[in-house]
Amino acid sequence: MTERQRNHSRPKPYPRLEAPGYFTKVGASFLRGWRRPRDEALSGVRLYTDEEPREGARLQVEIFLPDGTSVICKTEVVWVSPAPEGTAALYDVGLAFIAIRPDDRERLAGVLEQTPAHD
Repeated sequence: MTERQRNHSRPKPYPRLEAPGYFTKVGASFLRGWRRPRDEALSGVRLYTDEEPREGARLQVEIFLPDGTSVICKTEVVWVSPAPEGTAALYDVGLAFIAIRPDDRERLAGVLEQTPAHD
């Protein structure tokens, strides 16, 4: 087994997003000029969904916050796995941030699990 395969088989320990969200695919031209955030403090999130995104797909995600506002960010699907039994969704998905405003990272803190999930 190669290092890539070993890393691929283990989900990254992103914190679980505990807020509703909506995602759409984005084209490569839309992402031109965007760079992956350098601050690794919050490098991505994981969420449950009924739609199975393709690993490597680039998605724009809008996350709806309890105060009625939302955060919009660009992400890449890092991994997709079946959701645990008893979960109301079909898939558990890890999303790496490609582009997110620094102040939006802070705003997301209130809707994330305090410790990374290891389902």
